[in-house]
Amino acid sequence: MPILKFLTANSTWLGAGVLMTLSSSFGQTFFISIFAGEIRAEFNLSHSDWGNAYTIGTLASAAIMIMVGPLADRMKVRKLAAFVIVGLAGMCCAMAVSNAAWLLPVIICGLRFFGQGMLTHIPAVAVGRWFRANRGRAISVVFLGHSLGQALFPAAFVMVMSISSWRSAWLFASLFPLIALMPLIFLLKHERQPQQIALEPGGTGILNKHWKRKQVLQHWLFWATFPGFLAQPIFSTALAFQQVHLSEIKGWSHTGFASLFAVMTMANIFGLWVAGGAIDRFGVARILPVMLLPAAAGYALIANASGLDGAAVGMALVGLSTGVIAAVGGAYWPEIYGTKYLGSIRSMATAIMVFATALGPLVTGYLIDAGVDLRDQLRGISIISVLASFSLGLAIWHAWPLLRSLTFQK
Repeated sequence: MPILKFLTANSTWLGAGVLMTLSSSFGQTFFISIFAGEIRAEFNLSHSDWGNAYTIGTLASAAIMIMVGPLADRMKVRKLAAFVIVGLAGMCCAMAVSNAAWLLPVIICGLRFFGQGMLTHIPAVAVGRWFRANRGRAISVVFLGHSLGQALFPAAFVMVMSISSWRSAWLFASLFPLIALMPLIFLLKHERQPQQIALEPGGTGILNKHWKRKQVLQHWLFWATFPGFLAQPIFSTALAFQQVHLSEIKGWSHTGFASLFAVMTMANIFGLWVAGGAIDRFGVARILPVMLLPAAAGYALIANASGLDGAAVGMALVGLSTGVIAAVGGAYWPEIYGTKYLGSIRSMATAIMVFATALGPLVTGYLIDAGVDLRDQLRGISIISVLASFSLGLAIWHAWPLLRSLTFQK
């Protein structure tokens, strides 16, 4: 289907998805981390103290995701998303008014659960069901909300803080999800029940069946491939979380480095778009082994760059991988495991991913306090990314008898 016709015919579903992923920005690390310096100064926290608070909140949000995520298999998107958006706005207000350091993990938990967790999980599950032949393309459009948020919000809110205060910025942030709520409800007023969509022909995964969460966990393919999905979220979270510290040790202005997230976003959009079309044409299995390679080069460039020009190229490469991985991750679960239990399966995967992202700030914070240069940490991340790509290639080669029928249907 020509792209313009595809966008026009599916504008209702795609628009709703973009609103959700855009709203998720306020629970993402790239947004929360721009306040790191102000929060640490306000509550007298070291790098490891702030990393601990962030990790505890993130881990708690992951645990809640496992329990709440399967609701996407039973509830309509508009009802579940409305509840989540109101919760996210409330957590933004809580961050703005909190005066107790012990409340930080609780607030972080809410921001991560409602934002990074559910407002990414809900549209991913919905698109996995709504689209089949053009699933990759649809995911690439819906996840543009992440890219737009990453491009617009960090620089915008750094500017807001420069003329106001970090607390006022959080109050301002709480308004956006509520503004997005009304058009979201309108766009999904004729939505079908999830169970009805899941049981339509063509929704099965490998071995021509709908996989349950327990079956996925018992199969070797999940354990062989899922670590590859975790690598980039862990590393990009660490990079975003430590952006203030990285700017300081490099001698860059924070505003200048924050502006590079726009470069990262443009590359992210390109990666989303290219990967979406490639998935629809070749199948998700062929894209999986190469998705981390641009990021491997990007982290090495950022570590060694002396100026913002070199860092911009590195951020572009990291953004390219992030876009490809987002498209692959959105298509992988419904294509490999079917759509009937997609909410349950993907909530488990999202919870593990959220759990893993907590490791980035925690480990890098401790290493910084222990005297390990963040630039050396980025070089190590580059090497690990290369090794993870090689591991993914081996897993796909070994699983090809299972995956061949899915790939050849493309």
